[in-house]
Amino acid sequence: MMTNDEAQTHQTLDPVQQRKGRMIFLLLAIFFTVPLLVVVAMIKFEWRPSGKSYGQLIQPPVSIAHARNWVNDNQQSLPMFWQDKWNMVLIARECDAGCMQRLYDLRQIYVSMYKDMVRVQRVLITQQADTSPIRARYPDLLIINGQSEQVAELGRMLSGGGQNTLDAHRVYFIDPLGNIMMQYGPDMEAKWIRKDLLKLLKASWAG
Repeated sequence: MMTNDEAQTHQTLDPVQQRKGRMIFLLLAIFFTVPLLVVVAMIKFEWRPSGKSYGQLIQPPVSIAHARNWVNDNQQSLPMFWQDKWNMVLIARECDAGCMQRLYDLRQIYVSMYKDMVRVQRVLITQQADTSPIRARYPDLLIINGQSEQVAELGRMLSGGGQNTLDAHRVYFIDPLGNIMMQYGPDMEAKWIRKDLLKLLKASWAG
């Protein structure tokens, strides 16, 4: 049984522990919320890291956050595949030789991130039904191909009235909130894509 002195000491410590608990909760909330607010601000105010950017800013902004029926090549549902990562995304109707070369470029960029590799993932969004040749070469690549019409709609959204992006072999950056931020044409060298990605990772805590 607790003595009177022990009970008094226990009651005295409770407010202190409560204040510490509230402080820890507040710090955790700030830690997880601020990075996402930074990304939202970057999108809303069209802000880019200082210095030259090699990619083209997506205008008007495109978000895929409303689309939740993404399915990978193993028929697994991935409602928000972009979440918690910065995504290097290649979109192609069929992954021909040019597409395979671009996937090689993305892999080289990815492995060169070193400690920041955990913040990045490589994604192929395609209408190609048989992805076994791609999977054989890039077993750790995330392949989205389960919903053909959804992929087609994404291509229309990003076409900007010009060439449908399914035929353009462009690379896109998608942030951890599902916002498509930047695009790179098939002629853009991998080293310049890498420079932009490093700037984004340095400027943002998200992902």
